Amino acid sequence: MKIQWSLIMALIFALITALFAVINVNPVQVNLLFGSVNVPLILLILGCTLLGGIIIGSFGIYRGYLLQREVKSLQAKLVHIQDATGYVLPEPEKQDHKKKKGAKANQADGDESLAGTTDNHGKQR
Repeated sequence: MKIQWSLIMALIFALITALFAVINVNPVQVNLLFGSVNVPLILLILGCTLLGGIIIGSFGIYRGYLLQREVKSLQAKLVHIQDATGYVLPEPEKQDHKKKKGAKANQADGDESLAGTTDNHGKQR
């Protein structure tokens, strides 16, 4: 759901930027280090927005790469520790099965404790 909202917000931002750029079509003088250039403002706005998106995207890709490396490193450490100690992670299905057994036992205990008691209307439970 978070990805969908991010996509919607990005599309809204792109629409607002495009409208802003279309309104501003007059040429402007851009001073560079080696000279100056007259460029339509629409191209300057869209170019800067595109350049900003590329920079943000490249940082996001780099961060994802670093996180993948960290995950692989931690998985390798986990395997090493498991080999050294002989510990085996329990499978999730077995844990769910144990929880169900525990819940049934607790429910049976609760039913036994309720035996002989009455509710608010005087009915036997």
